[in-house]
Amino acid sequence: MFKALVLDKSPEFSAAVREVDDSFLPEGDVTIDVAYSTLNYKDALAITNRSPVVRSWPMVAGIDGSGTVTASSSPRWKAGDEVILNGFGVGEMHKGCLAERARLKGEWLIRRPARFTARDAMAIGTAGYTAMLCVLALERHGLKPGAGEVLVTGATGGVGSTAVALLSKLGHRVVAATGKSAEADYLKSLGASAVIDRAELAAPGKPLQKERWAAVVDPVGSHTLANACAQTRYGGVVAACGLAQGFDFPATVMPFILRAVTLAGVDSVMAPMALREEAWARLALDLDAAQLDRITTEIALADTVEAAARLLEGKVRGRLVVRTRA
Repeated sequence: MFKALVLDKSPEFSAAVREVDDSFLPEGDVTIDVAYSTLNYKDALAITNRSPVVRSWPMVAGIDGSGTVTASSSPRWKAGDEVILNGFGVGEMHKGCLAERARLKGEWLIRRPARFTARDAMAIGTAGYTAMLCVLALERHGLKPGAGEVLVTGATGGVGSTAVALLSKLGHRVVAATGKSAEADYLKSLGASAVIDRAELAAPGKPLQKERWAAVVDPVGSHTLANACAQTRYGGVVAACGLAQGFDFPATVMPFILRAVTLAGVDSVMAPMALREEAWARLALDLDAAQLDRITTEIALADTVEAAARLLEGKVRGRLVVRTRA
């Protein structure tokens, strides 16, 4: 028997930590003992049933996991290997990692970098890995330190906090946008050079505005993304990776055809393995591990349902790491 955060709909929706046995595990060729998971925005949507994230019922929540292989028929993995899982529809279509045990497909897993503990890996999690994918997208477009200000929206969230820490460590002048003025010192401790009120970006704006940003990391979407594009300098790049404000994009083509701005979409769920491994290798190289403690709050598996509601209400700073075992 093991504990898992089970989402059910039979017929009423419920989300609760339950005792289940191995017959509850899905198909897969690798079984792991999960040491830590995380609570991401997508997890919170699933756990609160505020968005149709879950495609198969019953579901174990948790799009991230870090732990030890206990059984494997995959040629890539053997018992004792330390692995990380991010995305691939886990927690949506395949039972996830907010549990003491998970069964997964070997081709979804990557080896945990030796520099990180299992807890560190989940302090990074999908949010931090997505932030690194955004940094890689900016770099592929040619962004270099000294090019100008880099805007990070939703800066106190998991993606935003990690992006601020990464970009500042890499030598960029980072401007953090947040609706939480009391968190300015926190953002500056991560390396932000300046902090602005998200209200400057969150309302409808002109299709083309004063040029400011050399690049942008945006996990927010909607008017925030539209305004960020409208303020990006000639030849700049905007990495879009989220929809915290909304999935709409009320913009025009003007920044793209008059200023040659590039809008780079960043997906973490189905990213190819080579890109995942590159992102985690760069995280091991470029993320200051000391910043993880500033970014992270640890909670128990039993606390995840309540924490999911707080996350969607904007009452969570940085990353929530879930300790799956007592």
